[in-house]
Amino acid sequence: MIPQELLKKVRQIELRTSRLVDSVIAGGYHSAFKGHGMEFEEVRLYQVGDDVRTIDWNVSARFGEPYVKLFREERELTVILLVDVSGSQQFGTHHQFKDELVAEICATLSISAIRNNDKVGLICFSDRIEAFIPPRKGSKHVLRVIRELLAINPIGTGTDISVALEFLNKVQKKRSIVFLVSDMQDQHWQEPLQIARRKHDVVAVSTDDIAESVLPNVGLLRIEDVETGNTHVIDTSSRRVRRAWLQLATERRIAVEQTLRRCNVDHIRIHTGEPFIKALRTFFRRREARQRK
Repeated sequence: MIPQELLKKVRQIELRTSRLVDSVIAGGYHSAFKGHGMEFEEVRLYQVGDDVRTIDWNVSARFGEPYVKLFREERELTVILLVDVSGSQQFGTHHQFKDELVAEICATLSISAIRNNDKVGLICFSDRIEAFIPPRKGSKHVLRVIRELLAINPIGTGTDISVALEFLNKVQKKRSIVFLVSDMQDQHWQEPLQIARRKHDVVAVSTDDIAESVLPNVGLLRIEDVETGNTHVIDTSSRRVRRAWLQLATERRIAVEQTLRRCNVDHIRIHTGEPFIKALRTFFRRREARQRK
């Protein structure tokens, strides 16, 4: 039995993200991700402006006037959401937690995919695989994906991106679009990412919160690492402490960006409390422009 409160949250996210897809990024997803090839559809008479390379010379010779071949894109794609549900995702100081932001991002991507008749699958991970929903089509399936993201109660608290990528490479044989949605608080995952990148079109979506980079000046503060359970007391009134905190965060961010760059993986960076749809729209436009070259 699904709790009514959970169903209400699922519907709220579905309605909100559906409106965003319709009003803001309609067409962007379709343009950014092409099908696997082109399939012959028919021939028709040549028209001014047609590419001469598409002329069917056999048909043209038979009828005594130029005909061109028409093709349609083999559109059906598979989208895999590879989602971090570790302890650090249950953090946020700017209107929402990171896991709430992740649910909205994934709902938007799922609805965009379904509107284009693509399949959507979900892999949730912490320091282990927490859930797997094989890719399927349909609005009911998308609701199941959103419900899983909202209801999941992970066993692990840590983050192991390598475990997630290795599982992806085992279960998903068909080339897919893979959105790796995580705060990337992990190390040594470059090699499995390179393997996944050779097979799939991988896009990294990193989530973070301003307090993970900039400490507020509130005096003594007890903090807990939700992934390890370790607690510390730090003096946030100290400029030296705040600078060190910012430096560590900057070093982590640079390390993630370097890993993604080495693996030739696109990167979307999204912050809690900010309109994520702007970052997605910019990414779709950038992908579309790159494919036109």
